[in-house]
Amino acid sequence: MCPEIHLAPHHARAAGLRAEADEYRLAAAARRPRDLRTRVGWTLVEVGLRLAATPKAAAALS
Repeated sequence: MCPEIHLAPHHARAAGLRAEADEYRLAAAARRPRDLRTRVGWTLVEVGLRLAATPKAAAALS
């Protein structure tokens, strides 16, 4: 038997995996600005929740 016969499916699978990896990299690169927007949004939510929470020092003074 010729070894090339057994290697052909492996080469085809490797080419498919490389294509999938390239596709994923392109999608991840296009998604990056949205990730920054999401992080900024959640940071603003966290800051808002901290501002809206009752301060413990003011509750202790009352």
